[in-house]
Amino acid sequence: MKFNSISSFIAAIGLLLGVQTYAANTLELHGALSVKGNQIVDASGKPTSFAGPSLFWSNTGWGADRYYNAEVVESVVKNWNATIIRAAIGADKNGGYLADPEGNFKKVTTVVDAAIAQGIYVIVDWHSHDAEKHPEAALEFFTRVATKYGDKPNVIYEIYNEPLNNTDWATQIKPYAEKLVAKIRSIDPDNLIIVGTQTWSQDVDKAAEDPIKNVSNLAYTLHFYAGTHKQDLRDKAKKALDKGIALMVTEWGTVNANGDGAVDKEETQRWLDFMREHNLSHCNWALNDKKEGASHLINGTKPDGNWTDKDFTESGLYVKNVIQNWNQAKLQ
Repeated sequence: MKFNSISSFIAAIGLLLGVQTYAANTLELHGALSVKGNQIVDASGKPTSFAGPSLFWSNTGWGADRYYNAEVVESVVKNWNATIIRAAIGADKNGGYLADPEGNFKKVTTVVDAAIAQGIYVIVDWHSHDAEKHPEAALEFFTRVATKYGDKPNVIYEIYNEPLNNTDWATQIKPYAEKLVAKIRSIDPDNLIIVGTQTWSQDVDKAAEDPIKNVSNLAYTLHFYAGTHKQDLRDKAKKALDKGIALMVTEWGTVNANGDGAVDKEETQRWLDFMREHNLSHCNWALNDKKEGASHLINGTKPDGNWTDKDFTESGLYVKNVIQNWNQAKLQ
């Protein structure tokens, strides 16, 4: 009999002895993540992908921050089979980190601590469209995150959510990213770092042509909304992968790029097939109750995680099913 992990060996012994067994969590099954070529691999070197939700902007006073709690994280793990979650920490808009650093950092620690307790991966996202305008704030933020959590393999750093279409990769985004990467690596030598790309994190081909060099465990951000982004963006992503960079879909939507509209099931399925084919981890936008198509929950849903199907929007039900069934090998 062969065992693929310590946890499966322990489980087998438990069965033989007739005792209750321990169910391994995601981190115990996969361990520390790294980048090998154009793939994100687990501790055994196997390409793998994870699925979960992205929280909405954390900004104080916007309302979505009430979902930044341990009960919500536990719920998506136990009821959705989520293996990753994204904390979208608002940076430079009203109520963001620049305006309320301690309030927003408390949301970081709440979600990250809950993700660690549940044994899943967690993306700490600097949620900005203008991060290059405030590099010192980003440096200070990720210094805090890396100092507190750099020894936790659960944590993934996303240093720039979505640069705009007129924010140049070579002269603005890349220099900003190199500063952030150097600072994080001076504290944490190995956890994954994800770098945003030009045009709302769609121009991954530009990053592939001019990648950040001499840094391990670095991947690049790909975002899409199925109602807007079609085969041409998949072709661009494939080109980037073929050039040798790793990608992570830290945000995607079933609806239009403005966050609204009906679920485009046909195009979403094409994207799901693409992500599975290329082992792309992904987080769906957004675990929130805003009155728009992308939200998972209907307006007014309590942030306690005790949800039934009637609490979900069309997109929320669809996405929950995607996440529940993403992992080919269920935890046992």
